[in-house]
Amino acid sequence: MPKKYIDIDSLKYVLYDIHNLEDVLVNTRYEDHDIESLDLFLDSVKEFSDRELFPYFKEMDEQPAYYKDGAVIVHDQVKTLMQKGGEMGLISASFDYEDGGLQIPFLAHTAATYIMDAANNHLPGYAGLTQGAAELIIEFANQELKDTYVEKMASGQWGGSMCLTEPQAGSSLSDIVTKATPTDEGHYKINGQKIFISGGDYQHAENIVHLVLARIEGAPKGTKGISLFVVPKNRPTADGTLEYNDVMTVADFQKMGQRGYCTTHLGFGDTQDCRGWLVGEPNKGLKYMFLMMNAARIGVGRGASAIAMAAYRASLQYANERPQGRKLTGSGKKNPEEKQALIIEHPDVRRMLLLQKAVAEGSMSLVFLAAKYYDIIASTKDPKEKEKYHLLLEMIIPMVKTYPSEAGTASVNNGLQVLGGYGFCTDFILQQYYRDIRIFALYEGTTGIQSQDLLGRKVTMENGKGLELLSGEIMKVILEASKDETLKKYATTLGEKLQLTQQVLQHLLPFAKKGNYERYLADANLFMEHLSIVVVGWLWLEIAVDARKELKNEQRKYPEVFYESKVKTMRYFFAYEIPKTNALTESLMGNEEVTIKTAKEHII
Repeated sequence: MPKKYIDIDSLKYVLYDIHNLEDVLVNTRYEDHDIESLDLFLDSVKEFSDRELFPYFKEMDEQPAYYKDGAVIVHDQVKTLMQKGGEMGLISASFDYEDGGLQIPFLAHTAATYIMDAANNHLPGYAGLTQGAAELIIEFANQELKDTYVEKMASGQWGGSMCLTEPQAGSSLSDIVTKATPTDEGHYKINGQKIFISGGDYQHAENIVHLVLARIEGAPKGTKGISLFVVPKNRPTADGTLEYNDVMTVADFQKMGQRGYCTTHLGFGDTQDCRGWLVGEPNKGLKYMFLMMNAARIGVGRGASAIAMAAYRASLQYANERPQGRKLTGSGKKNPEEKQALIIEHPDVRRMLLLQKAVAEGSMSLVFLAAKYYDIIASTKDPKEKEKYHLLLEMIIPMVKTYPSEAGTASVNNGLQVLGGYGFCTDFILQQYYRDIRIFALYEGTTGIQSQDLLGRKVTMENGKGLELLSGEIMKVILEASKDETLKKYATTLGEKLQLTQQVLQHLLPFAKKGNYERYLADANLFMEHLSIVVVGWLWLEIAVDARKELKNEQRKYPEVFYESKVKTMRYFFAYEIPKTNALTESLMGNEEVTIKTAKEHII
């Protein structure tokens, strides 16, 4: 196990110096907080994670959640996480004071949860799903539902879940069939099944409050007829006790990774006595759910980035400790008389470590940027500023969810390779990180779905205004970097890749204008990878601009090598990752249509 699962200095550097958390605090919503108090909050989360999360990481994989006698049994540390997390405000930290929260910026809360994800990615989801379910109730439900559920969810006494997916529908929410039948008693009778419900049942919560998508009888077909309901596992009664609400745990899915984070199959209304309470208005359930989806997708990117960070720290530790082979001499031969070299001295190992560092820290910056945009939208009173950052957030959200998940998986794969044969053995932790991170490309909409969202919706929204705004933000850094002779060539390269993106779109958009959307979106995943590389290249160049300034500052906060490592990693990204856009462009602008279904099937 690594001694350090996170580079806390790099996290604070990106949080405070690159994305300037202090800028967010000028809003009156956050006037009770300052950098010093939030820094103490992060330190307390790190100490909590050191003590209560990280030591149980391997054990939770070896003792996974399981189904027994109609219930799901999880590791006892879930109870600690929910109770202590509730006491520390980790579930409700970003809620308003009036809802029992600490009213801290989402950016600071994201950084805190990143630390926990890196320490033990099996645990924070229990609190995160409870937070998300409570937020939906706070935002859209009536006062009675808020009074009944939010306080106990925020304290960690009750858990929460989001119930969207059904066995026959998968990701196609327009095909869900869970039924809600109105009664004369103010509630609805719920009947149906939901699968892949994270945190859907566990013995350490006396109640789980499910937020369920269902159709009221007679509702329109498709997504326009979906409503949202509060459906507790146990419904509160007038005398304050709980009674079973006919929510049955059918099974727990056994998974290749995140085995300590339970994933359940739930049945509602097996005995026709499952009661649900409508949230907001009928037929607006998907709208309500998706208003909270940006935060959920930031959470997915955050988790994947944190696992990539933890895997990098483990790989780095191993590379600095493992002697193997000898460095080549000037003659190109190895001298057997010399002592073995540490593997970190071998160029190929260094390449893999630089890849890991570039992905982990680059994706962390991307996640924090999205959280900052989220804060600005939530707190600004300027309608023009709100619109600008709404469009920017919408533009980057698919990449925030996808890049850390996909590039993070490749990164952890390289980390496993650093360990060689030991990487494949359960005595070493890389194989667990590799198994754990694989689910993140599936959570909250697969890579294919995110890619179609990016190219099909986000690029074209408001006649391309979102992409125009994003390009403007990138150009600001390009212009700033161009003032530094050391960074000038990288600025030029990034500018060329931004132009390359426009060429790709000029090639693809005519297909959409002609109504040939299948052709337009056929290679959406390639466009996702292309634009993600450009965006993360932008963020690395931004880091390098700041690092170069700090290297000239005698009162710098961190040691000289800290800033030099940032510039070196940016150089790696531009030497090894940015050139991938050329191959992607060749495929995107090619004339082959081999993936589109024709009358005759060729995949046989």
